[in-house]
Amino acid sequence: MIRFENVKKTYKSGVEALKGVDFTVKSGEFVFVIGKSGSGKSTLLKCITCEEDPTEGKVTIDNFDISHMSRALVPVLRRQIGMIYQDFRLIDTKTVAENISFAGEIVGIPKKSLARSVQIMLKVVGLEDKADAYPQELSGGEQQRVAIARAMMNTPKIIVADEPTGNLDPETSENIMAMLLEINRSGTTVIVCTHDSNLVDRMQQRVIEIEDGLIVRDENESGYSEKVEEEPGQAEFGGLEASGAATVTGLEGSSVKIGDEGYESDSDYSDYGGDEGVATGAGQVLFGDEKPVPYEATALPEKAAPVSGISVLEDKPHEITEVTPSQVKEAEDTIIEEVPAEISLEQFETMTNEEAAKEDETEGSDGAAEDTEVTKDEEAVGAKEEPVETEASEEAAEEEEEEIKPLSRKQIREEKKRAKAELKKAKKEMKAGRKAPEVSTPEEDIDLLGDEDS
Repeated sequence: MIRFENVKKTYKSGVEALKGVDFTVKSGEFVFVIGKSGSGKSTLLKCITCEEDPTEGKVTIDNFDISHMSRALVPVLRRQIGMIYQDFRLIDTKTVAENISFAGEIVGIPKKSLARSVQIMLKVVGLEDKADAYPQELSGGEQQRVAIARAMMNTPKIIVADEPTGNLDPETSENIMAMLLEINRSGTTVIVCTHDSNLVDRMQQRVIEIEDGLIVRDENESGYSEKVEEEPGQAEFGGLEASGAATVTGLEGSSVKIGDEGYESDSDYSDYGGDEGVATGAGQVLFGDEKPVPYEATALPEKAAPVSGISVLEDKPHEITEVTPSQVKEAEDTIIEEVPAEISLEQFETMTNEEAAKEDETEGSDGAAEDTEVTKDEEAVGAKEEPVETEASEEAAEEEEEEIKPLSRKQIREEKKRAKAELKKAKKEMKAGRKAPEVSTPEEDIDLLGDEDS
């Protein structure tokens, strides 16, 4: 169906997106293309849809080379390919039904059957009641379902989806993937580029992983992460440093047992010494209080690295030397310290009182020293905080004293009465032909003295 043969793509900027890709996708397959951002996934899909031409190599679909196909034939190819994008790419000025029918009009579906095909697609994606809605009135999941219906309008042989669930929540993403899987079961080849590890792990389809422009993994019924198969008889341990034990890494015919793992009740352990880290056989190391399992001695490889602190014999198993009671007694005398002699209650009280007195003296001297240091610090801080009087501060104080204090309401009323009396007196003198003295009007006094109610 689809075949890539040593495909390379280098952009004008010098970036090598693909560095020699080879793979084949059979008809009716469901394939996940995964990888980190910038690894070349999108470029690979664009080579399938002829949005990009390979710099080297060949891409064929149904044995037809599309690598350097004439641009006039590209629309013919894309009629066989349905494309689904992360950002939906719907026409905002058209309704849901019009967006879907627009793809049918481009392909050339007759108008009589176009309306019926649109209704079928709406029913398939579960949007029958949204036919007259506009894209901005739909949720992200609904817009993606419209995009799927549009891609299926021309009954394509291939569905190419670039991050179809990138902008959707987990539940909606599962619904979209279930829809693509159902389309695949009808015989359509589906290629999905995604970062959704949960969906890839759950669906267990073919996985092609791209890293730095190269295919590093191509597995059937796989998950997002590569399967790790452990080889029997080999164990790898790193950084075992407790109890002086050295690191043991992948020695053939060796094993490491921790705890009482492998204990067999019907086996004979009479010659077991019980010491930690005892070498009991060829390549077998015991830790803790576990019992060794009977084994057949096997020789280690000639170039095997010796385990630190444990002698390794190449031709015969390790032998356990029996320990006599006298040797045990000698070891106890060496390790265990002598128990101090018993003392009387009076001696114990005397020792306790003396120790308490010494502690009090120590604490008293330390406390006095601390008090002295604190006093010195406080004096220093106090000296720093004493304000220094300057001429500027004295002038500011004098100005504050000279400020006019606000009049009380009683004083304001008295001033108003005085002003009115002077005004009446001035009017009488004017009537008598005398020159009126210069006095302020009550209105001016009110403005100067302020509002009585303020």
